[in-house]
Amino acid sequence: MKSFLILCLLLLAGGPFTRAQKPDKEKIIRLSREYFPKAITEYREFLSLPNNGGIPEHRDLNVQWCLNRFEALGFTTRILESDGIPHVLAEKIVDPRAKTVLFYMQIDGQPVDTAAWHQESPYLPVLKKQVGGQWQQVGWEVLEAVFNPELRVFARSASDSKGPSMSLISALQILEDQSLSPAYNLKLLMDFQEELSSPTLPPLVRARPALFSADRMIIMDGTRHLSNLPTLAYGGRGIADLTLTVYGATRNLHSGQYGNFAPNPVFKLARLLGGMKDEYGRVTIPGFYEGVQITETDRQAFALVPEDKAAIEKSLGIAEAERVGESYQEAMQYPSLNVRGLRAAWVGDEVRTIIPSEAIAEMDIRLVPETDGMRQVQLVRQYIETMGFHITDTLPTEDERAEYPNLLRFRYELGSLPFRSDMHSDLGRWLRTSLERVFGDRYVELRMNGGSQPIAPFITTLGIPAVSVRIPNPDNNIHAPNENLRMGNFLEGIQGCLSILTQPLEE
Repeated sequence: MKSFLILCLLLLAGGPFTRAQKPDKEKIIRLSREYFPKAITEYREFLSLPNNGGIPEHRDLNVQWCLNRFEALGFTTRILESDGIPHVLAEKIVDPRAKTVLFYMQIDGQPVDTAAWHQESPYLPVLKKQVGGQWQQVGWEVLEAVFNPELRVFARSASDSKGPSMSLISALQILEDQSLSPAYNLKLLMDFQEELSSPTLPPLVRARPALFSADRMIIMDGTRHLSNLPTLAYGGRGIADLTLTVYGATRNLHSGQYGNFAPNPVFKLARLLGGMKDEYGRVTIPGFYEGVQITETDRQAFALVPEDKAAIEKSLGIAEAERVGESYQEAMQYPSLNVRGLRAAWVGDEVRTIIPSEAIAEMDIRLVPETDGMRQVQLVRQYIETMGFHITDTLPTEDERAEYPNLLRFRYELGSLPFRSDMHSDLGRWLRTSLERVFGDRYVELRMNGGSQPIAPFITTLGIPAVSVRIPNPDNNIHAPNENLRMGNFLEGIQGCLSILTQPLEE
């Protein structure tokens, strides 16, 4: 009697699903191709929702869409608020005795400049094909003919990261339609402010860790390796932002009247920035790379990644790469220092004959686990001081302007922390088995990826390893106008997710 009651409870917990043998490669490919037209229709609907994480109305639209979609898939959903910002958690228990995998999904996207997009709106997805090196819009009915993997969907978040999220959703729908059960319990966390460095997510994880408890974590975000093969990334760099403002006169001055007399802050900023790197692109700030160790085992892993340095340089249109590492993969293991924007007065049609009153450099530091963000920020600040600048954290006072010839305002913000999981862990072996089932040996493993993701809190608070499953094509214009996703990648994303969802954790 007791055994019968336990069996009934298990069946009730599992809902309408039935245990089934995991589908083989042929079945995965067949099911994904059959469902693909429906996946595209839903993908277009999802992309049509504006998703700037800083706009409450955008967040609300996407939160409600996610709630509706996962409830329709039989998930239990809830909204988790942290400092007034919503996050969605969806959960499905297929067997109370089974292990749990937590999936992280980014739903928001970068802000848009509609005028820079070659279409009516970044939130009205279009389909394009390449003709003579140019992208031309085609009708969606083209997808109903022979499948062309080179067609692309252009829209904000097509690749970063509604495309990966829709790959997972489509795979879950296929399982639902086939009355098949995932091979483990599922928790899916949806983040609506990833592009703002997910400021409210770490406090949420620390405050309510039991909600996110799991045995493994998969990140549905990030771009594939340059080879465009299915990619597993075992780590991501963190980020810290800097703003340097060098001051000249209290107002813009006529360059004829004051040239040779009033200092131009642009030259001071240029000398400061130029000294931060040597001619080979290596950061000269003392201690910047301290703590980073590359072992022979690491280099062997880098060597397995199919890439050619000369080919990468050619594809980027550069004559020579910087010499921070011996290869592209090794370069990703170090912290980086970048100038992402400069501003002083006006250029182009608005140029004026003036000496600017200030010059601004926006910078970012990409962090690795060995380099603490605050330490790196302080190293930059100390370097600036050694170069003879007086640093202020606020707008300079009259007295400061009168006393210090080299005056600089220093502002910073710490964003996502770096993380790295063991490539030889159970999680790594399980994911390799999943991808090999459908792709054979056509996949890539990266020790560290260059981008940032808000995953470190899960690793440090929950003590679970995390790996990013990469789907979008590397030439997807991520964060830029005309962001896109290749249709072949979208289809392979669904296939990879189907294999992962049906791969038992115990094998």
